[in-house]
Amino acid sequence: MEVTRTAESVSAGHADKIADQISDAILDAVLAQDPQAKVAVETLAGHKQVVLMGEVCSQAKVDYKDIAQKLLYEFGYSNYQVLANIVQQSSEIAEHVEDGGAGDQGIMVGYACDETKEMLPLEFALARRLTRAMGLVDGKSQVTIQGKDIIRLVTSVGAEYPVALLGELSAMGIHDDDSRWIRNQYETAGLNSDTGLTGRKIVVDAYGPRVPVGGGAFSGKDPSKVDRSAAYMARKVAVDLLKKLNAHEVIVKLAYSIGMREELMATADVIHEDGRYEHIAHVTGYDFSPASIIELLNLRLPQYLKTARYGHFGNGYVWDN
Repeated sequence: MEVTRTAESVSAGHADKIADQISDAILDAVLAQDPQAKVAVETLAGHKQVVLMGEVCSQAKVDYKDIAQKLLYEFGYSNYQVLANIVQQSSEIAEHVEDGGAGDQGIMVGYACDETKEMLPLEFALARRLTRAMGLVDGKSQVTIQGKDIIRLVTSVGAEYPVALLGELSAMGIHDDDSRWIRNQYETAGLNSDTGLTGRKIVVDAYGPRVPVGGGAFSGKDPSKVDRSAAYMARKVAVDLLKKLNAHEVIVKLAYSIGMREELMATADVIHEDGRYEHIAHVTGYDFSPASIIELLNLRLPQYLKTARYGHFGNGYVWDN
């Protein structure tokens, strides 16, 4: 019997994703002035209020409140009170990072498979296609597949169903009277009915529930934080190994300790096309130090708002190729 799998996705207009985007918009603005800046910013948003909290080590002159308000306006929210409490990075953490060490401890997971052109799990790729088609509307999708066939599908939107979404559903073979499709529609949605928080959608930001997550969120963090940079590197290595070994599925895991340049672990689990399993106890051929990752993947560029909006993997970034 074919395996049954389910994944969900959320739209750019979902409350948590708006919070992610505000944090990454601030990161981009700081990096645009100071590529070496250290940034860790969290956003809490909802019900006419936004709180920005975190640490920034930079000489960049950025109006945090203005950035938040402009992004909110893009999603149709106005008259929001924004409180910013962003302070200098801890001197102890800064010292470790200045020496080229990892900005924190943690385990990062990278994944690639041959099921879709994006090298993402099929159920996850389908769910994300639907939420991308929702545009800036608050929405969620959930897709259940058996083998390669869609057997159940859920869409929830906080507005009229976007034409692009209906078109995407039609392209998947889902029509109005299809019993597989469960649809929900809400009059009040987004930040008017929900609270958004940076880093609350780590499984959606990664590869869906089929693939384990290391635990760290991405948004609002500059690339000295291995939660972000090493997760992107792990994806790069997984893609490389998938192509090199002509494999079906690759999971790469990296581990770090704060202040250390060298990784504590760099493993890969490979499922070959013929079903054979291979464990690579130590992946070679790469420099996994945070500084080298940043240089290889060009992570000092202000490019992070779009990752928070449209997905961190499978969108043609350097780490996807």
